Amino acid sequence: MSQATQPLGADPTALREQLFDFWTRKELEALRAVAFKGFSDFQTPLEDLLCVLEGCPGRQKGKATTMGHSILMEFERWRRTHPKVTLQAVPEVSKLGLQRRALILLTDAQPSFMDPLIDIYQLGSLDRSTLRLHIIRLQALNCYREAALLTMKLELQNELDMEEMCVPLILQDKLPMAESFVRGHPKLEEHMVTLLDSWCHPDFSIAQLCRQFPRLSLSKHQTDQIQPKMLSKQVFRLMEKFNIDPGLCPNSVYKRKSDSMRFLMYKRFVEKGMSEENWSDHVQSTVADDPELQIQLVELMVKYGGMVSAAQWSLRYGLPKDRLPFGVWDTQESLPPSLREVSKGCSAESWDPPQAHRDRFYQLPITRDHVHFLETLEGLQLCRETVLQPGCIVGVDMEWRAGFGAVSPQQRVALIQLAVPGQVFLLDLCAHGFSQHNITVTFIRSLFSAPTVLKLGYGMAGDLKCLLATWSQFSEEPLKMEGVLDLLNVHQQMQRSASSRGGSGGPRGVLVGEGPSEKGLSLLVQQVLGKPLDKMEQLSNWERRPLRTSQLRYAAVDAYCLLDVYSALSCDPACFGLPQDLCSISSLQTEKSKAEKKSKEEKKKQARARRESDQAPTSTLGPERTPQPGEESQSPLPPPMAPQQLRVVCDNMLQGLGRYLRCLGVDVVLLENTDDHRVAAQLAQEDGRVILTCGQPYQTLKSQVGEGRCIALDCSEKARDQAVRVLKHFNVQPTQSDIFSRCQVCNSDQYLKMPREDMTRLLKERGFLQQQQQAPVPPEGETLDDSLDPLTLPTLSTPPVPVPFLAPGVPRYSPHCRWAPLSDLDSSTLTFPRGAVLQLHTVPPGLLPRIPFFFICTGCGKVFWEGSHFSRVLSQFQEVLCITEDTEDTQPNRPDP
Repeated sequence: MSQATQPLGADPTALREQLFDFWTRKELEALRAVAFKGFSDFQTPLEDLLCVLEGCPGRQKGKATTMGHSILMEFERWRRTHPKVTLQAVPEVSKLGLQRRALILLTDAQPSFMDPLIDIYQLGSLDRSTLRLHIIRLQALNCYREAALLTMKLELQNELDMEEMCVPLILQDKLPMAESFVRGHPKLEEHMVTLLDSWCHPDFSIAQLCRQFPRLSLSKHQTDQIQPKMLSKQVFRLMEKFNIDPGLCPNSVYKRKSDSMRFLMYKRFVEKGMSEENWSDHVQSTVADDPELQIQLVELMVKYGGMVSAAQWSLRYGLPKDRLPFGVWDTQESLPPSLREVSKGCSAESWDPPQAHRDRFYQLPITRDHVHFLETLEGLQLCRETVLQPGCIVGVDMEWRAGFGAVSPQQRVALIQLAVPGQVFLLDLCAHGFSQHNITVTFIRSLFSAPTVLKLGYGMAGDLKCLLATWSQFSEEPLKMEGVLDLLNVHQQMQRSASSRGGSGGPRGVLVGEGPSEKGLSLLVQQVLGKPLDKMEQLSNWERRPLRTSQLRYAAVDAYCLLDVYSALSCDPACFGLPQDLCSISSLQTEKSKAEKKSKEEKKKQARARRESDQAPTSTLGPERTPQPGEESQSPLPPPMAPQQLRVVCDNMLQGLGRYLRCLGVDVVLLENTDDHRVAAQLAQEDGRVILTCGQPYQTLKSQVGEGRCIALDCSEKARDQAVRVLKHFNVQPTQSDIFSRCQVCNSDQYLKMPREDMTRLLKERGFLQQQQQAPVPPEGETLDDSLDPLTLPTLSTPPVPVPFLAPGVPRYSPHCRWAPLSDLDSSTLTFPRGAVLQLHTVPPGLLPRIPFFFICTGCGKVFWEGSHFSRVLSQFQEVLCITEDTEDTQPNRPDP
């Protein structure tokens, strides 16, 4: 057909130009109509489609998807009405060429782009060597995620080097992608887990990996993830997930036991929260016959327990002289025979504790003969007849062995305590014939499902989880729960009521740094009954038989105190800020939990819909979404505040959120990956900060700093969305001048503003202008070391956008920050008063002609300049920025390119 008679739109290049015009103007309905007609006019649709896709641009600023992705989606819709358009209809001589061209396009990691191309051009039928070569090419282009995803789509995992594929993903904090890569391939699963375990060896250095993959540029956050503390947690999780033999992961197992040893030392000698017998039992179980752990135990004993105790433990394990710490061997030699063995504690214990104990702690109000230890079905019958009486109130508690150094996280219940007025029944679940008997299982099921029997507990979620691990029958046929009151919910309501009243007589918060401060059930008992619980046996080895007298007494107390607390609260609930019907608190908590869960699910669905939508690109502009039921935004907003007034500490799971908040001017302290969560509480109390956290630490941290001073966030949300949620929660109203007013690296809010002339002089003096011709020029607004910037969004196969030159003169941006005088910079050492060194090497000489002023953080020495990041933040946080005429006047418009 001649060009004169060729139908309109049949030319792929002309069609692509039309579609690009509609795409840039966001006229997607017109794009659909023109695309549908254009596809119909194609003479060779599969070949012409490739011509269109090959000329499409990559990701564009402000676009949720690529233009090529949208065109491919439209072709898929068109193909449903043209089922004869298949690769089988293409001549054999042309088929291979089309497949290879389609393969080259697979650099977009979106499954909705990758799957249609694989299906349309049947790429799975290509020669395996051709596919492998393409994947290797993607890796050479640093497209590791795309290479892994394509490998999984084509099921090539066993034909490629697992380390070459997965190590770059893990280093780039994409471990879930690496997990998906090996899942279902036992040899690969084992290989990856043992590889991660090898990184936990003390001699391992991340520099080795960096040399193996020199093209990777890792941020500090990514580097922090490759630490034994973080890696060992992942190893244990994957060992359980993939059913890997723990013997294949000696480094992680050793680290867990070593960490357990240090924790046991802290509990025994610093916190003084474990009895000597209890501690010794756990130590011996953790150390076992490992010589290195035995030596570590002796070293720790020198520090915590003294030289005599260290010598006794070294004698017990027969450790060689050359491995002992200095002085231990001499102490051994000087010990008399009576002291050459570790003390085994008291051989006989009295049921009645000493007077000092009775004065300090809550005491069991019944005698020893009313505490029944049950390990036979005959004894269980008496218990059953007592606790299943209609109207009975039963205190329920459970004990299991603390998993110090244990490989398997599953914990089985060793003892169930059931308390009724005047009696306590202790059910021994370590007696196998008794615990696994059908009568015992049926009794437990009947107890928890009886609506006329009120069961009292505290934090029963953990108890029920262990019950499921103990009896598989409850997984097959779920345990029905009726007539249950969790006093943890009641306790939380008490705390909220006391906080809202602001009275000093209400429940007090737990202080940090006071030793074994009361918390949990012990705190509740103290607040209601006047004395706390003695928790010395809490972390006992509850599987050891016979149980010590102190263990039996502790177990009975833990269940019986629930009855006394409930009785005291029921007599005068208003005194504790509680409703008349305590059981209504549990139902309210359940409804709230359901509402919160539903709200989270709705938000996840909306986020997924935005990502997968091929409609108009998502914009941060426009009206705010109507809050859903149960969301925090329904509560009254506090008075508006400036970002500088909000001071927070982010735990080590929210480092990305912290950098976003710093970007908007909020004072943020970030916990390092090696920091304990208690550090957050310490900082919050000392500096008056609010804790931002997610996951399990929330309940503990909240009790330590009081109501409203600890905020839990959804870890499934992106850092940007978390930041918006925090700003709205506290009614923080940032302005344009607050953006980048605080250093994202070190949190300092003091900058030195250096003119171009001074920067040029320094670069010349230090010899950095000699290589000006070879120096790379980064995109506008980025330094050469931009890996710490959470707003840097790398793209694939996208040509660099030309950078507009800045107009000379005064800078257009003046942040709300403190300004340091030029005299603060020592001209000879280029250091600031606090010791930070000016990072002169990060300034590309190519920027000097177009950047009039540079901003230098006096806290860390990092150099910044005005660029595209400013407008990017403006667009991302438009919904929470407080923009007025005044702020707009201080921020002149950007010049056109």
